[in-house]
Amino acid sequence: MTAGQLHVLEPFRTEGGAVLPEIHIAYHTYGRLSDAQDNVVWIAHALTANSDAAAWWPGLVGPGKLLDPQRYFVVCANILGSCYGTTGPASVNPQTGRLYGLDFPLITIRDMVQAHRLLQAHLGIKRIYLGIGGSMGGQQLLEWAATEPGLFEHLALLATNARHSPWGIAFNEAQRMAILADPTIQQAQPQAGARGLEAARAIAMLSYRHYHTYHRTQLDPTYDKIDDFSASSYQRYQGQKLRQRFQAHAYLTLSKAMDSHNLGRGYGSVEEVLQRIVAKTAVVSIASDILFPPEEQRFLAQHLPHATLETIDSLYGHDGFLIEFDKIAAIVKSLLAKRAVPRRLPKVNKQPEPGITAFGSVALPGAERI
Repeated sequence: MTAGQLHVLEPFRTEGGAVLPEIHIAYHTYGRLSDAQDNVVWIAHALTANSDAAAWWPGLVGPGKLLDPQRYFVVCANILGSCYGTTGPASVNPQTGRLYGLDFPLITIRDMVQAHRLLQAHLGIKRIYLGIGGSMGGQQLLEWAATEPGLFEHLALLATNARHSPWGIAFNEAQRMAILADPTIQQAQPQAGARGLEAARAIAMLSYRHYHTYHRTQLDPTYDKIDDFSASSYQRYQGQKLRQRFQAHAYLTLSKAMDSHNLGRGYGSVEEVLQRIVAKTAVVSIASDILFPPEEQRFLAQHLPHATLETIDSLYGHDGFLIEFDKIAAIVKSLLAKRAVPRRLPKVNKQPEPGITAFGSVALPGAERI
């Protein structure tokens, strides 16, 4: 395993028109790039994860696992706006010498992909054998594969969608309301808004899990309680656990970025954009997922040219993509065993709206690894 950080020295312009004077991108790699450069696996992580995929996806990444570093060159980059080494609200603005805090600009999933592409170029990667990710990670992969149709040979899209739903946006807004109700959020400090972040995580857990998850794992064994229920303490515990490892300003930024996800923005319909993606794709749905419900994955599978839909039965709702290792591994192994699709890349017929990052290549500013 190698941990690195790419320092991009030139300004980074966001989709919304803001300019970051410079950015850092934290990443991990596992294994070695083959001489033929045909063994790259790119993991796109979800909302509050980091670039050390072996730590948060231990059932899939590691020796003898699906993503074995002895076979693959595995890359995972911390997303723009996070607080795990990539530039975000907890970073110092080099122009002011102070933390960005609430002054960090709005970013989108497309901005995250633009940062990934800078790291891709830095690592000398020309093709990606497999792109895999769930939830917000799947959103990144869809944007990237639509931007560069010839880059990915295979995609494994877990519990994700082509456009974030009003339901998902509403959950995110409720969490942001909880954070913004904490008066300390106005401070440009790492622990600002910590109590609000706890409440936000408790709200989020209700969308990540399922009625039956709580009934199976948090049902009190006796009927004589009138307070201090297991489900109550579980919610508090989950909030405190996130508070210890994450940062509220970053949570605000990333949840807004998730809301922005819409493959069709500036390019006509979502269906047209999905037709651009030529990679052999496994779309994985979790039957008990209430946040990214199965109908969203059915839509993807219907409109991606070379996709199959696989459904996982799981007690854990949306979090199943982080837990159901054996089922995910079996699906991805089947995907990789299929013959590659002839790569006839579609032409771009539509023009983006002003201010929207166009499909195609990006200019790569000067960069150095530190």
